[in-house]
Amino acid sequence: MHPDYDHLQQAAKDHLWMHFTRHGQYDESDVPVIVRGEGAYIWDAKGRRYLDGLAGLFVSQLGHGRTDLAETAAKQAAELAFHPLWSYAHPTAIQLAEKIAGHAPGDLNRVFFTSGGGEAVETAWKLAKNYFKLTGKPMKHKVISRAIAYHGTTQGALSITGLPGLKAQFEPLVPSTFRVPNTNAYRADEMTGGFLDGSDPEAFGRWAADQIGIAIENEGADTVAAVFLEPVQNAGGCFPPPPGYFQRVREICDEHDVLLVSDEVICAFGRLGHMFGAERYGYQPDMITCAKGLTSGYSPLGAMIASDRLMEPFLHGAESFAHGYTFGGHPVSTAVGLRNLQIFEEERVLEHVRDNEGAFRATLERLKDLPIVGDVRGDGFFYGIELVKDKATKESFTHEECERLLYGFVSKQLFAEGLYCRADDRGDPVVQLAPPLICDQAQFDEMEQILRVVLDKAGTLV
Repeated sequence: MHPDYDHLQQAAKDHLWMHFTRHGQYDESDVPVIVRGEGAYIWDAKGRRYLDGLAGLFVSQLGHGRTDLAETAAKQAAELAFHPLWSYAHPTAIQLAEKIAGHAPGDLNRVFFTSGGGEAVETAWKLAKNYFKLTGKPMKHKVISRAIAYHGTTQGALSITGLPGLKAQFEPLVPSTFRVPNTNAYRADEMTGGFLDGSDPEAFGRWAADQIGIAIENEGADTVAAVFLEPVQNAGGCFPPPPGYFQRVREICDEHDVLLVSDEVICAFGRLGHMFGAERYGYQPDMITCAKGLTSGYSPLGAMIASDRLMEPFLHGAESFAHGYTFGGHPVSTAVGLRNLQIFEEERVLEHVRDNEGAFRATLERLKDLPIVGDVRGDGFFYGIELVKDKATKESFTHEECERLLYGFVSKQLFAEGLYCRADDRGDPVVQLAPPLICDQAQFDEMEQILRVVLDKAGTLV
């Protein structure tokens, strides 16, 4: 037990406004307080250990307790704790930008640092609009994104987000964003009105990609600036792209002179076994947005990576991209990011994910024998388990049933059994898993065993 446990509890309830939190749930219960991490595990203030099945929040790629990253941060803070990138540079920002550009696909050579992922998405949209104004197409400002997709909480990023429940209380938001279907092949039949059942992944992928072309044409190609897509869509429960999907999207964007933004805030830096998800699925974006795993969580940092073409109008005369953040490219964060990516190479982290992703998938797929498990989907170390009321018909749960099942039982019980992960009903009800990239079969088995106990019991409650 933490020696200051009682005070921490009271102070948390009196003063700390937690993010995305129903504070009413702590009227009669304690706030979970996490005090320590080591490897793939975290400990709470009562001394209980949990497997970190979500890498914090898709962040802790190298796991917890890395003294080498902590020492890198301390050394940089002692040398140069802060200086902005507003008309000035510092060595670690330069070096990290060079390393990121070396890993990014194609001519994505220009790195604009931010504090995190939402700011990276904001930056990409602002750049798209600014670029087209400077190149003689000032009407191109609209954005296409996918249903149920999450792209951040700032006003612009939230506008691009495709989750009505997250947006309603903040309306009106930034106008000119439009939604198209996602790539949830498990629900292909209802998404296409019975036209496709998902049994032909390429046909479903072509259909889903073509909806982007239709949306662009409906809005008028001379008004659409960008399409924002995650390599594997997070919200809704890890939707991988069907074969050929991104290749068709690239064709559509080229046809209409629309920028393709690969939102890789979650998917970059090894989550899918590659430095960037675009590399895994073989497509060339015009911009990549990233954050989270860039530092493995040891310091906040995000980035927007742009092609040389998009920066070209800003390289001459008095023109500038009038945009920036105080802490974007913070010296400590960029030092940590640089060391983090060096460790990726030294410890062959990407190869480890690719070598073990098949075992991770196979271990999770054992859960398909449970009546409540409808689908297991994802890639790399990024998976969603969709829960259903009826496996034969794929019938899902009502909102009231999700409240009782996901929030009232599954989420709390998984944590009680020693697994920190996410139970989410922003689309259909899912349990999401994205463990640190250092995990292996021992952790896969531990996740499966805890999930089996909890989901087996959950199936008796519906």
